[in-house]
This record gives sequence, structure tokens and C-alpha cells, in this order.
Amino acid sequence: MVAVTTKPVRMIDLILAKRAGSEHNKADIAFLINGIMDGSIPDYQLAAWLMAVCWQGMSLQETAELTDAMRHSGQVLDLSGIGPVIGDKHSTGGVGDKTTLVFVPLLAAAGIPMAKLSGRGLGHTGGTIDKLEAIPGFQVDISIDQFIGQVKEIGMAIAGQTAELAPADGKIYALRDVTGTVESIPLICASIMSKKLAAGANFIILDVKCGRGAFMDTEEKAVALAREMAEVGRILKRPVTAVVTDMEQPLGRAVGHTVEVIEAIETLKGNGPEDLNELCLELGSLALVHAGITKDQAEARSRLQKLIDSGEALKTLGVLIRAQGGDDKVLTDYSIMPTAKHTKPYLVPGSGKKWLEHLDGKRVAEACKLMGAGRMKKGDPVNMAVGVVLNIKAGDSTEGGATAAVIHYDTEEHYSEAASKLAEAFSFSDKFVEKPKLIKASIS
Repeated sequence: MVAVTTKPVRMIDLILAKRAGSEHNKADIAFLINGIMDGSIPDYQLAAWLMAVCWQGMSLQETAELTDAMRHSGQVLDLSGIGPVIGDKHSTGGVGDKTTLVFVPLLAAAGIPMAKLSGRGLGHTGGTIDKLEAIPGFQVDISIDQFIGQVKEIGMAIAGQTAELAPADGKIYALRDVTGTVESIPLICASIMSKKLAAGANFIILDVKCGRGAFMDTEEKAVALAREMAEVGRILKRPVTAVVTDMEQPLGRAVGHTVEVIEAIETLKGNGPEDLNELCLELGSLALVHAGITKDQAEARSRLQKLIDSGEALKTLGVLIRAQGGDDKVLTDYSIMPTAKHTKPYLVPGSGKKWLEHLDGKRVAEACKLMGAGRMKKGDPVNMAVGVVLNIKAGDSTEGGATAAVIHYDTEEHYSEAASKLAEAFSFSDKFVEKPKLIKASIS
């Protein structure tokens, strides 16, 4: 790329430069973000620039400058007084992804303070914040001062994102969403990393999903995004550890809100599904090694497993729930959460032995959405009680007529719609099918 060396006086200069493949410098990026924030750059010009970025891309240095400028477009939290390492975990999103509910208390119990700001979900199912609200009394909308104070006091907090952090990202994303410019790795990287850096953590753990149930549909795109975020973190002196994981099928067995909270609690009790447990141990062991708490991953895994086996990790989740106003009776009594009126199995079609060849995570999510578990726009209500709990995953053997999944539903119409969508999600074979690999890559 040819560097732009003079400060632009008009937005059109930036658009033309990027359209021609030129590289913006720090002053260019500052001009852009300042114009977005003070309203001097109209939406139609910003949209043109975003499309030019989609066509021409950005260098790592450009992406880092954009990330840093977006981070400083609003409040930047200072968590340095808490300790030398403050962790934050981010997932690019996927079906059945309740990892945060397990990971935050597990890492806090292991000695890494966790400061986690999460969003609400749009689309098929809710986000981490929606899931937490299935716990009676749990307060996700806490002030920044409360957030910082809680991390200092108990070593962890999970709260809703605030508009005060990286507000430029919100303005840019609103346009990306309606101009076909969402799928740009530099723009995705800057969006995620600016919010993570503004939240004050100095050690970031990323779970980048790939597959039908994820935003990045291929492993290659997910690896490219993970590497970009790790490199931007390096440039901005914030260590990043990332894993790329399969999201062709749902993570774990539960998809919904109450059912996912139950599965997260069961995982901390040592009874979780193999893939969710493996992901939490992989992410956690990488984090402990890179934070200097353990010398290698084997030691880290052993330490984390002991925290689960001893009940210490579950106890830490109880501390988090109480700190944010929730009822920790949920750890032993799941009935206090919203519960669907009915449950009914969805059966494996046909007869005879067979293997589950493919499980489409997107279709499972759509089944939940048809029952009200997702939202189309911000502010839409979600039904916490409904969901799908899978009995089989890709590579599992089964028999015709056996239970493939249990549908948690409120009306017969919901069941019928969800069952019809699940019929599209399950693909069976009469020949042996190997189980897919969950962890695709680890990057730091």
C-alpha cells in the first residue's frame, strides 16, 4: 500500500485514498473517528468508506490505529489497581454458547480476576446477558463504578455493555449492519478489540467460532480473524490468546436460556457435556500459562479440574450470583428459573442403527427462535423457558425411534414448528461417522 502522508481536509480524500488501496496513517484515522463522533461526517460518506475498506482491506497497523481510536472515543476503564493480570473473555458467538457462565467463575477461582462485559443477543437466541437474567434477581445492568468495585472485591463481574465504552463502534456498526459491510475482518477486529480494550482488561481470551452456527462460516476466515486480533493486541500491548472452535453444531447439548444456565451449572458440578468441558479447560489452561500462573497446560488443566472436582468453581459462581443480586438457590433448585409448560421428545426417524452424520447448529437455533427464544431487534422480549436439549451430537450412534432431542415448549404450535425445523437439522447415515474436532487452532 502507498501511505497517505497528509492530513485530509475532507472525508472524500479518505474515501478516494482507500478506494485506491492507500494506507491511512494515525492522523487519517483520528480525523475519521473525530468526524464520526461530532457528526461532521455524514452517513453516506462513512458508508462509502466502509465499502472501500471491504474491497481493499486494511494493514495490521491501520487496523490497530482504528482499534485504538475507537477505544478512546469514549470512557476507558482503569482496572490497573486490581492486580497485574485482569482477564476478559470474548466469543464471536454461536449456538448454545454458555461458556462465559462456566469460564468466568472457573478462572476467578484459579486466581485471574475476570472483568466481563457482555451483550444481548440478536437473531436466533439470546446472549450471555439474556441467559443470566433467567436467574431470579440477577442484575446485569450495573454501573461502571459497581462493576469495577465488584471485580476488586470478589475477583469477577459479568455485566451488560454500556454505551459509554467505544461509542464510535456503535455508530460504525449501525451502518455496517445495513450497508453490507459487516463481513470485513479488519472492521470486525476493530469492533471487538476496541470494546475489549476500553473495558480495561490487560489480558484477553478469545473464542472464535466457525461453521454453520457461527458468524465466520469457514475455518479459514475464523483463523484469519483470530490472528488479526492477536496481532492487534500485540501492537497495542494487550496480550491476546485465541482459540478457533467448531460451531457447525451447537456447543454442548442445551440451546435456550434456562436450559443453558442449567447446563453451565452442571458443568461446574463436573457433569457437563464433553465439548463444553473441553473448551473451558482448553481456554482456561491457555490463559493460566500465558498469565504466568502455571508453567504448562498440563499443570493448568490439572488445577482447573481440581477446582471443579472440589466444588470450588461452583462455589465461586454462587459468590458471583449473590454479588449481583441473584438467588444462589438456583445452584440446587433449577425450578426457580422460568420453565416451559411442556416437554416432548423429537425422535430419530426410521428404524435400525444409524449415526448422526451432521447436526446443523443454525437450524437448531431457528427451532428455538420459532418458540420465542430470540429477538429480531433490540428490546424485543425473549422467552427464557423454551429451548432444545440434544440427546445426540454428530458422530454419535443411535437407533430409529430413539430420542434425538427434547423440546421445551409452551404451545403445541411451538412444538410443531420446532420439530419441523429440527427435522432439517439432523442428517443421519447408516455408516460409521467420526466425531468432529472441536478445537481447530490455538493462537497467541
